[in-house]
Amino acid sequence: MPQDYDVLVVGSGIAGLSLALKTAAAGWRTAILTKKTRAESNTNYAQGGIACVTSDTDDFESHVQDTLTAGDGLCREDVVRSVVRDGPSRINELVELGLKFSRDPGGGYSLGREGGHSARRILHVKDITGRAIEDALLHAVAKNPLIHLMEHLFAIDLVTSGKFELDTGPNRVVGLYALDVISRKVKTFRAPAVILSTGGAGQVYLYTTNPGIATGDGVAMAFRAGVAVENMEFIQFHPTTLYSKTHDRFLISEAVRGEGAVLRNFAGETFMAGYHPLADLAPRDVVARAIDSEMKKTGAEHVWLDITGKPESILQDRFPLIFDRCRKIGLNLSTDRIPVVPAAHYTCGGVVTNLDAETPLPGLFACGEVASTGLHGANRLASNSLLEAVVMADRGARAIHAYLSSSRPDLPEVPHWVSGDVHDSDEQVVISHNWDELRRAMWDYMGIVRTTKRLERARTRIGTLKREIHDYYWNFRIEPRLLELRNLIQVADLIVQCGLQRAESRGLHFTLDHLEKSESPVDTKVVLEPGAVDEVPGL
Repeated sequence: MPQDYDVLVVGSGIAGLSLALKTAAAGWRTAILTKKTRAESNTNYAQGGIACVTSDTDDFESHVQDTLTAGDGLCREDVVRSVVRDGPSRINELVELGLKFSRDPGGGYSLGREGGHSARRILHVKDITGRAIEDALLHAVAKNPLIHLMEHLFAIDLVTSGKFELDTGPNRVVGLYALDVISRKVKTFRAPAVILSTGGAGQVYLYTTNPGIATGDGVAMAFRAGVAVENMEFIQFHPTTLYSKTHDRFLISEAVRGEGAVLRNFAGETFMAGYHPLADLAPRDVVARAIDSEMKKTGAEHVWLDITGKPESILQDRFPLIFDRCRKIGLNLSTDRIPVVPAAHYTCGGVVTNLDAETPLPGLFACGEVASTGLHGANRLASNSLLEAVVMADRGARAIHAYLSSSRPDLPEVPHWVSGDVHDSDEQVVISHNWDELRRAMWDYMGIVRTTKRLERARTRIGTLKREIHDYYWNFRIEPRLLELRNLIQVADLIVQCGLQRAESRGLHFTLDHLEKSESPVDTKVVLEPGAVDEVPGL
């Protein structure tokens, strides 16, 4: 039997949890599905903080202009102004939930400054802001009887009335299929409103700051359901991650540079002043490209982040997580230069939504990193992501309440998932090899600096992987690693398609074949061609 709810939320980060609390507060039975444990989300790994105007020395207009400048001509100004304006109210709600932002000696907020910001406006809880927000939201969710949070449920695909010819009305979302990772059975969920809050897709690259869950699930699901995806070429590479020869690269928050750290090349020279007037506090795309350039000039495997001379007690208090992680590998922030390199960090594009988190598909909403609202444009301003998540969660919850209150349709019968006679694969090496090949191809051909030839090479390799995994998906029993790879390949294809559409260098998309910006920038969009939707196995 299907499980029925008023609202289905896919993902348990700041966007999904915030929205679920508000739909439940409006009286709607809400389910949260998360493919891992409830605290495993991109939010939990956010160090820097949340950008918001809270100081008398700051103002909305400055925050708006900083965001527009970073977005390099592709932000939607009405969205930027709305999100910035709504920020303080959403911050107050987090405080009311028990979140305790760091304070200065005078009792006011201890505000940090990060790249691209003209003022100190980054609210933080030392360098564990994301974890603190996640804890506060999960605590509130646990106390709400209208919210059912279910772990280890991997959303596979959306169920739409048009795809399965479930009724004669307009195409709309009616639920989804999800794999119970523990029992290995596929469950059917029905709801008139579904919210994708699955985070980004950093795992599509060989090196990333994102946790293993960041496999682009929501973007891939929405695209397969026929929803437009835009601006996927704008992948933000965080300039400073702790250098490692393994795939695990630990984030060194931009806030460290906000507190005075500088970047040095292997000769010990500071170099950022030669790339941007803001030097080490330039926007992330500029800093990442500068580091990439310096490394290529000398063949160095990394550059240095230098905050030596700052008292150890101050650094340990302000950055306890970073300080401890460096200490474990024999480095002291106060006395040692830290080896750093860029790594994939944030997906600026995504599922197309309006200012109310609505997608073009009735009943489907998207919120957080999975969505493209127009706030970030071609390059996200540091710490605007958590701000966007809480603001859009509030607006999305209001839109869902209006949708369910005014036109709640009856839920049709949904076909059960039938696995047929498929069996477990005896060739798991196919998944591991294809996963590695995909991530290496994206890192080599769709990285910080691009060319048309590289993008074409990436498209060729992705096409081969897509065909192989399509066959694998149909012939063997599904499992999480296969579903993630299926989604990553779809997302990689979308990133490359968008990159090939953009014949200019703008924001995070820098191509040696088109170094200039076009005079009239436009969004890149990809929509699934009619008839190209994969059917669900067994149906």
